[in-house]
Amino acid sequence: MESLNNATIYDDLLNATTYDFRLDNNSEISFNSVGCSPEPITVNGLTGLAKFNEAYAGVHGYLSVVVCLFGMVANSVNIVVLTRKNMLSSTNVLLTWLAVADLFTMLSYFPFALHFFIFKDPDLYYFTTRYFGWICFLLFHASFSIVCHTVAIWITIALAIFRFLYIWFPTRGATYCSLARAKLAITATIVSTIICLVPNYIINVNETMEYCNPHTNQSETIHTIVYRSMKQKEFQILENVNYWVQAIFVKLIPCIMLTILTVLLIVAMHRAYKKRMALKNQGKKDESDKHNEHNRTTLMLFTVVVLFLITEFPQGVLTLMSSLNKEYHQQIYENLGNLLDMMALLNNSINFVLYCTMSRQFRHTFISIFCKCCPENRPGWRKMGVVSSEKNGFATVTTHV
Repeated sequence: MESLNNATIYDDLLNATTYDFRLDNNSEISFNSVGCSPEPITVNGLTGLAKFNEAYAGVHGYLSVVVCLFGMVANSVNIVVLTRKNMLSSTNVLLTWLAVADLFTMLSYFPFALHFFIFKDPDLYYFTTRYFGWICFLLFHASFSIVCHTVAIWITIALAIFRFLYIWFPTRGATYCSLARAKLAITATIVSTIICLVPNYIINVNETMEYCNPHTNQSETIHTIVYRSMKQKEFQILENVNYWVQAIFVKLIPCIMLTILTVLLIVAMHRAYKKRMALKNQGKKDESDKHNEHNRTTLMLFTVVVLFLITEFPQGVLTLMSSLNKEYHQQIYENLGNLLDMMALLNNSINFVLYCTMSRQFRHTFISIFCKCCPENRPGWRKMGVVSSEKNGFATVTTHV
């Protein structure tokens, strides 16, 4: 991807979206840094999509803060519940680290949304600040949030692979999807993500500019982020490497794999359903009920994967189109960055709702931890488990999510 002359480019947190803050007089956004007159920052000649982006940016910060607050609490609860001894399984280990990645993403996004959107200086454009400390945070956030989001994507892929193997190979699935292999998959995901995104840590750098405060008519120093290649041309190759690593490793390959795995899970679920119905027709109710609970778990995990696919697929398509046409990237992808971020944040926060509505064991464990005032002999309490009939009465059968 070629750099833009006289432009400040900042890679957006989750979507590797670039924002073009041109500093010359021919740009859409210009800083009056020559002389000192009260002329404010101006935004001219915006397209319809750019106008939408400008309008949505005004509410994006508030929506993001609300979603992050809910998501931080929800993912913290997920971690507490999924790490209980009765919840120990390879699947739950993957879900735990998915919650950790989502939690860290929101912990980073929350102060970002507060300072650069809600409390943004009205005289400065987005991702520009008067404070050196905040630009240091922005440099950290630009890399850390992408690492966390990428880890979450690949853990979701591992989750889908594990579940498919568990269903498709019922006799060997437990061996293929062991706890040790789940931990190995998590470690490999984190390490490989940190290594692959090294170029992103290097290319972003603080840019200090002189800005005329329109209220005081005094020159002030402001900070933003630019690609290092704009100051040192030898970093142009590294910038190109960073773009393609993120396009392929963070967007395109995950989208392709999630699409394939979604289809495979549908096929596996249909096969499992037919097996359950066959057992039911043969009068093997106990085995049929057990398969039904496993199918509910599979449906829950399938929903997690599909929601990730819904979030990531548009970004994958936009990334592919942007790699073929730079103008498409500037006119379309850049102006959808905040909206795509909101989709990602919603996806990061919704898993708690899925677990509560689709997993009896998760609900039971959640209530036992956070609702200790509720007596276990309360009417309807036992309905939180899966009840299967036995010759001598009833037994509560629990399966791991």
